[in-house]
Amino acid sequence: ARAENALDALKQTLALKAKAWRDGQFIEVDTAELVPGDVIGLRLGDIVPADARLLGLDVTGNETDAHLSIDQSALTGESLPVEKAKGATVYSSSIVKQGQMLAVVTKTGGDTFVGRAANLISITVEQGHFQKIVNAIGNFLILITVVLVVIIFIYQMVHFRGTPQGAFLVVLGHSLVLTIAAIPVGLPTVLSVTMAVGAKQLAAKKVIVKRLTAVEEMASVSVLCSDKTGTLTLNELTFDEPYLCPGYTKEDILLYSYLSAEPGANDPIESAVRTAAEESLEILKGRQNKHDVPGYKVTAFVPFNPTTKMTCATVVSLDTNDVFKVAKGAPQVIIKLVGGNDDAVRAVNALAVRGLRALGVARTISGTDDYELIGMISLLDPPRPDSAETIKRCNGYGVDVKMVTGDQLIIAKEVAHRLGMNRVILDANHLVDPTKSDEEVTQHCERADGFAQVIPEHKYRVVELLQKRGLLVGMTGDGVNDAPALKKANVGIAVHGCTDAARSAADIVLLAPGLSTIVDGITTSRAIFQRMRSYSLYRITSTVHFLMFFFCIIIAENWEMRPILLILITILNDAATLVIAVDNAKISERPDKWRLGQLICLSIVLGLCLTAASFGHFYLAKEVFNISVDVEGQDQRMQSIMYLHISSCPHFVIFSTRLSGFFWENLPSPTFFIAVMGTQIFAMFVSIYGVLTPDSAIGWGWGLGIIGFSLAYFIVLDFVKVMVFRYWSFELTAKLWPTPARRQKLKARHEREVYNEKVSHTVSKVRKVVLMSKVILAFRSAFEESKKKKIMA
Repeated sequence: ARAENALDALKQTLALKAKAWRDGQFIEVDTAELVPGDVIGLRLGDIVPADARLLGLDVTGNETDAHLSIDQSALTGESLPVEKAKGATVYSSSIVKQGQMLAVVTKTGGDTFVGRAANLISITVEQGHFQKIVNAIGNFLILITVVLVVIIFIYQMVHFRGTPQGAFLVVLGHSLVLTIAAIPVGLPTVLSVTMAVGAKQLAAKKVIVKRLTAVEEMASVSVLCSDKTGTLTLNELTFDEPYLCPGYTKEDILLYSYLSAEPGANDPIESAVRTAAEESLEILKGRQNKHDVPGYKVTAFVPFNPTTKMTCATVVSLDTNDVFKVAKGAPQVIIKLVGGNDDAVRAVNALAVRGLRALGVARTISGTDDYELIGMISLLDPPRPDSAETIKRCNGYGVDVKMVTGDQLIIAKEVAHRLGMNRVILDANHLVDPTKSDEEVTQHCERADGFAQVIPEHKYRVVELLQKRGLLVGMTGDGVNDAPALKKANVGIAVHGCTDAARSAADIVLLAPGLSTIVDGITTSRAIFQRMRSYSLYRITSTVHFLMFFFCIIIAENWEMRPILLILITILNDAATLVIAVDNAKISERPDKWRLGQLICLSIVLGLCLTAASFGHFYLAKEVFNISVDVEGQDQRMQSIMYLHISSCPHFVIFSTRLSGFFWENLPSPTFFIAVMGTQIFAMFVSIYGVLTPDSAIGWGWGLGIIGFSLAYFIVLDFVKVMVFRYWSFELTAKLWPTPARRQKLKARHEREVYNEKVSHTVSKVRKVVLMSKVILAFRSAFEESKKKKIMA
C-alpha cells in the first residue's frame, strides 16, 4: 500500500496537459499521448511533461540563443534553478522558471528520470527488521514447545495406555492446554502496544510515525543518510562574507547591491541580495514605501539578461544630486567592466573553491563613466542553525551522519565543513565505478562523510550497499529524488515541507523544520527498544522455564497443574507486562541491537535457574512437608504452591531483565511496579484462600514465604544476568562454537580493527601537520602586518 501511495503521489507531480506540434500547428494534448519524437513548447510556469532535448528554437520556430531557467530541485536536489541551452536535456516534472523554447521528447512514462524513481519505489518490498526479529523469537519458542509437547503426548499415550487417563482426547486436552500456556501469544501484542505508546510520545515531539515497526528500527539505526538541500540547509540563498575593495565596507556593498537589484523579482539571487540588505542596513528599516531607498532615487534600471550577464541601475543621490551608475553581475563581466583587478580574480577563485557563488558589484566614479570595483558578494545556501548541533548529538549517540546531495562536490564540501563534518565527500561516480568491486565501493560508502552529484539511483545504491554490510540505515529527504531511497532504507524520514512522493514513501514524517527532532526520535525509540528487549528476554526465559519444568515433572512424577491455573498464569502475567510500555528505560549511548544469540542463551541460563528453583519448591513441599502430589486427591495444596511459585518467581525476573546492568541502576516506574506486584498479590490471595480449587488453601506462611523467596531469587538471577552480559562476546562465541562462518567473520573483524587503527593514526598525524601549518602561516601573516605598519609609520 505504501508503494502504491508513493507512486500515486509521483503521478500527481506530472503535467496533465502539454503543447505539442501536431498537423502543422500547436495543439494541447494529454501528457499520456506524448511519444518520443514529439516537438513540444515550453514556456514560463510550465511543468515539463516528459524528458526532452532543447532545440534552440523559440515557439515561433526561429533560432534563439536564449536559455531556459529550470527548477529541478525536487528531482536532483540542486538548490538553484539551472540554466539549460540548446542540446541540453530537461526532465519530466521539473518547472520552467524563465524563458521559452521548443524541445523534442526523448523519453516518456517509466523511462523518464522521475519514472525510474517510481520503478525503484515499486520494487522495494522487503520484510521489515522488526518482523524478522519477532519471527525468529516466535519460531524458536514454537519449535521447542512443539517438540517437548509432542514428546509428552507420546509418553502419556504409551504410559497410560488402557486407562481413562490414556484416552486420546484426555491426553490431547492436556497437551493443548500446555501448548497454549507455553507459546507466547502475548509477545506480538505487548511489543505492538509498547511501540504504539512510543509513537504517541513521538507525535508530541512532532515526529509522526506512519509505520509502527519503524519505532523499533530507529533505535538500531547506525547510519543516517541525509539529503542536504532543505534538510541540512535552509534551501534559500543568503548573503555570506563578501570580498571588499579598499575604502568600502560591508554596508556599502549591501547598499549598492540593493540599488542594482530588481524590485519584486522572483529570482533567488535578487531575493537574497534584497533580504540581506533589508535585514542589515538601518536606512532600509521602517520605510513606508518598500521600493524607495532614503537619500537615493533610481531613475533607470536595466534588468539582467543572458547576453550582458548583469543588471545596471542609474541612481541620483538626493543629498548631493550626484548621478552615478551601479552594476551587479557575473564576476568576470564586472572585472572586465572596471578594467581588470588581479586581487578580485584571486578572491573569486578562492570563493569558487569553497563552493560559494560570487557576484561582482561596481559603480561609476562621480562625474565620469569609469567604473570602480566595490567588491564581490558571496552567496550560499546556508546550514540550518540547528544542523551542526544535531549532527554532533547524533554522533554522540553512535549514529554516523552522511550527506547525500545532488549539488556539486565543492558546495557539498563547504557545507560539510560548516556543519562540523569531515570533508571526505565522494563524487557519485565512485558508486558505479566498473573498475571497483562491490566490496571496495561498500568500504568507500562506510568511510565517506557524504556523496555529491547523486541521482535517485545513486541514493538508492548507497542505502543498499550499507544494508548489505549489515547496517541499519536511516534516510532523510524531502524531494521526489529522495523517494526511492526513503522506501529502501530501514527507516525513511520525510522532513518538514517535503513533497507528497517523499511523504508517501517514508516511515516517519517530521513536522518541525530541520533535523533536530530526529534526536528526540532516536532517544525515544531507544527507550522503547529497551522496554521491548526486556520483555522479550523475560518472555523467552519464562517459556523456557515453563516447558523445562513441566516436561521433566510430567516425565518424572506424572504431576500436572490444573488447566485453569495454567491459563490464569498466562493471562495475568501478560496483562501486567503490557504496562512495560510506560516503564522507565535507560537510553543506550550506541545503536541498539537484538543480538538474538545472546538473548536466547541468556534466557536458557535464566530458565534453567528458574527450573531448579521450581524443582526445589516441589520436592521441599513433597518430601519435607509431606504434601500430596495426587492430582485427583483431596489435598490440592501442591497445586496452589506451584501455581504461586510459577506465577511469581519468573514474573519478578522482569525487574532484572529491564537493564543490562544491575536492577538498582534504573528503578522501574511506579505504574509498572504496582501492576506487576498487584498481579502477584492477587495470585497470593488466590493461593492462600484456595479460591479456584477445593482444599487448596495454603495459608499465610506458604503464601508470604513463596513471594519472599521469589523476590530474593530475582536478585540472585540479576547477578547471573550481569555476569553473562559482562563476559559474553562474539569472540567468546566463535571460540566455543568455532564454525567456519564465525571464524571468517572474526578474522574480518580483527582485520578491520587493525585497518581503522592505522587510518586513525594517519589522520591524527595529518591533522597535526595542518595545525602546525596554520600556526606558522598565522605568525607569518602577523609579522608581515606589523612590518607594513612600521613602513607606513
